[in-house]
Amino acid sequence: MTSLAMSVSDSLTITRRNLIKVKRVPDLIVFATLSPIMFVLLFRYVFGSAIPVPGGLSYAEFLLPGIFAQTVIFGSTITGASLAEDLQKGLIDRFRSLPMARSAVLVGRTLADTLMNVLTIAVMMITGFVVGWRIHTSIGEAVLGVLLLLTFAYAMSWVMAFVGLLVRTPEVVNNASFIVIFPITFIANTFVPIDGFPSVLKTFAEWNPVSAVVQGARELFGNVVPGAPEPDGWALQNPVLYVFIWVAVFLAVFVPLSVRTYRRTAGR
Repeated sequence: MTSLAMSVSDSLTITRRNLIKVKRVPDLIVFATLSPIMFVLLFRYVFGSAIPVPGGLSYAEFLLPGIFAQTVIFGSTITGASLAEDLQKGLIDRFRSLPMARSAVLVGRTLADTLMNVLTIAVMMITGFVVGWRIHTSIGEAVLGVLLLLTFAYAMSWVMAFVGLLVRTPEVVNNASFIVIFPITFIANTFVPIDGFPSVLKTFAEWNPVSAVVQGARELFGNVVPGAPEPDGWALQNPVLYVFIWVAVFLAVFVPLSVRTYRRTAGR
């Protein structure tokens, strides 16, 4: 078996191990799905009537792509917290003693969390249909919208994997990631139009990759006003391309960093 084939096989084995763990700890699925449902209902019915959307678009259709993006990005923190927990419990040392590819633990962890995001998005879509959200494009474009969300979430998982290997405790991972992820998901077009933001925050929101993910998802799901003027800024005018630029940067930087940190950390 070639080294590449061995790496793929080992990675799939670790992915299966992580998914079995989720199956045996159903609380992970329950809380991963309840949180986005709560956000959908809260913003749709509590804040929706107070947030105007230009062009007559319903707030439900404006909101859901933002909720999708926020949820999968927050879901990436599971990668870092899980790796930190495995380090804390000594499980990484056990993996290291096995004849397996060094990258398998990280690839398997990020793939498993991406598959969990598929379930989360499916639950949110069902909830969205209940509260009035609809897809107005073709099936192919809708699938591309989901893939856009998952691809960005996968790249973010590698960022969180690096954080989890550095700090080594799940509590610190959760606190550190919250400090970063919370503002970047709110200083964006996630829940409200950015036209009313102060100039500095508006500029930040226009170039925030989260805004591009949300804008790209809205366009691919058809949740935009037909004939509406283009958003300000190149990033929001070309959201899909801008997202993939960020994905490429995240993967190019944090995949090798995470693998190197894993080897060094597991070797202590």
